[in-house]
Amino acid sequence: MNPRDCRAVVLDARYLAASAAAGLVGLVAFGLVSAIIPNPVFGRQIPPEPFAIAVWVASGLLMGLLAGTYLVPPPAVAASIGRPGVVAIAESSPADPGGDPAGRGPASGDLASVADPEAERRSSVLGYAGGLAAFLAIGCPVCNKVALVLLGASGALSIWAPLQPIIGLASVALLAATLAWRLRMRARGNACSLA
Repeated sequence: MNPRDCRAVVLDARYLAASAAAGLVGLVAFGLVSAIIPNPVFGRQIPPEPFAIAVWVASGLLMGLLAGTYLVPPPAVAASIGRPGVVAIAESSPADPGGDPAGRGPASGDLASVADPEAERRSSVLGYAGGLAAFLAIGCPVCNKVALVLLGASGALSIWAPLQPIIGLASVALLAATLAWRLRMRARGNACSLA
């Protein structure tokens, strides 16, 4: 893959704007629910550790960049939408159900027909897993009802709390790997928008 393609995909203004908006929404949502951002609805019995704040910020930024890959089509795809007969990504076979009836390739503007659905599904599952792990890592150990029911209050503090930094590191690594995978797919032109 050409490094210029990666830079063009990452520095696309629409992608950066969508990523910034999604990252801000993720930071606020996770911050409020985990009570890192003080609020009257959710509370913490134990103040957030420094690792929780670091995981919160890193995962929020990574989730924003990751969400941008779903919200904004790659520049090559966006340029080809609405231009009949132009297929900037890949040609499909005449038997491809995503193509037009004449077998000339994907229908104009039909982005879903060009993406690899299995790769889309795998990257989505990995992104969701990274987000869930980040949420579990930044939450209050004794406020986690599952840990509290399974381990009790002392178990949540002595068993769950020491695992949270490891889960946080794993979540950031998983989100970063998923983002790298999605950006490579965008640079190749076969990652598409869900919209």
